[in-house]
Amino acid sequence: MFTNPPAADRWRLLALLGVAQFMLVLDVTVVAVALPDIGAELSLSRSSLTWVVSAYTLMFGGLLLLGGRLADLFGARRVVLAGLTLFTAASLVSGLAWNAESLIGGRVVQGAAAALLSPAALSVVATTFRGTERNRALGVWAALGGAGSAAGVLVGGLLTAGPGWSWIFYVNVPVGIVLVALLMRLMPPHDASPGRPVDGGMRPPRLDVPGAVLVTAATGALIYGLVNAGDDGWTGASTVVPAAVALVLYTVFGALQRRLRAPLIDPWILTRRPVLTGVLLMLVLTALLISSFFLGSFFLQHVRGYSALTTGLLFLPVAVAVATGAHVGGRAVGRVGPRRIAAVALTVAAAGLALAAVATTRHSGSAATALLVAGMSVATAGLGSGFVTATTTALAHVDHHDAGLASGIVNTFHEFGAALGVALASSIAAADLAPGAAGTDGFTGAFAAGAGAAVVAGMVAWALVPAGRPAMAELPLH
Repeated sequence: MFTNPPAADRWRLLALLGVAQFMLVLDVTVVAVALPDIGAELSLSRSSLTWVVSAYTLMFGGLLLLGGRLADLFGARRVVLAGLTLFTAASLVSGLAWNAESLIGGRVVQGAAAALLSPAALSVVATTFRGTERNRALGVWAALGGAGSAAGVLVGGLLTAGPGWSWIFYVNVPVGIVLVALLMRLMPPHDASPGRPVDGGMRPPRLDVPGAVLVTAATGALIYGLVNAGDDGWTGASTVVPAAVALVLYTVFGALQRRLRAPLIDPWILTRRPVLTGVLLMLVLTALLISSFFLGSFFLQHVRGYSALTTGLLFLPVAVAVATGAHVGGRAVGRVGPRRIAAVALTVAAAGLALAAVATTRHSGSAATALLVAGMSVATAGLGSGFVTATTTALAHVDHHDAGLASGIVNTFHEFGAALGVALASSIAAADLAPGAAGTDGFTGAFAAGAGAAVVAGMVAWALVPAGRPAMAELPLH
């Protein structure tokens, strides 16, 4: 276990780990504004550009729970340093990328490293702080998620317009090196005993590597099929066959989880309606958020002709709206309950996405830009509130000893949602994302599909999210 460092060292440690976590979250959205420049310089196809986003979130989500198990088995300190070192090296490779394969390969390794680093870093924070200090520390940690996502689009625009798109990856290298050096000195050398007993028994923690491989491969196959749909149609063999493979792999994964004594995901927890509803809402909400960043970036740069810097600045109100929506939702959910907030949040998101769809029918004029930014801001404000209700619904109805498992599953679905959402949006808007395309019908259809998905999700939330207010002690930190 961790020794208890002096107060000043504890907060320094939180600051360093917070920067690392901020960097991981930032890398989900930092590429959004840079994608048009990346595609032009490396001559990437639409499908390759989609994988630049999805490969990272796929690996991050697919290996996240396994990363947490590794931290239990080998010690959080070791896994933090290993994950951070690997992430730094992969960022360098991504910045040096010369074609689609090298860039996507770098993003794959980045995602795997993030899956090691994030749960291990949170474990360090949770075991370093006690009592009210822990609540404050976890509150800071939770805030980093929203701040990183919001800052990513602005940072991406600034770096792409300045030294070039490679620097959205290069910037991680000096930061990572400094963090490794400082964390090696500040983190206690023996934070956990490798192979410590689980549940009071004598057995060491078991690693469900086959489960992690299966769920990641299944989601990867599904994304591959969705991306192909943009070129070959929704009923083409290249779409249907990968989707069928994904279904088989998910089925095998489910069967394996029921048989293992230490599964990656305990199946029983997903049989609980609030948990299942919460994680599905998280999947949809993240899909809508990241896909709207993806679509908005391409529309503003390809159709409206704005630079990466201007696009990043135009995203500022959109980013602020996410944080504002999460803050308002966090305060309101304790007063009126998650069901009403979820329904209202998704209705607001649907209205905003519908407004964005209308904006994309107007090919020129500043009014089209203003309408798009306004629609996306309204949508992301609703989505920000929705994130609070999804987390609350999933976590407020589980026992304390299951909270870590439920939280890990929520985070896994968060990353999978980003990967799937971008794949779907890319295929719906495929005709307008191809190099040299000048149309807008695909953007309109993709935003409209998002609005429809938000409406359906709102109805599902009203039907399935438990009524009433959760106890204040049970509310998750935001």
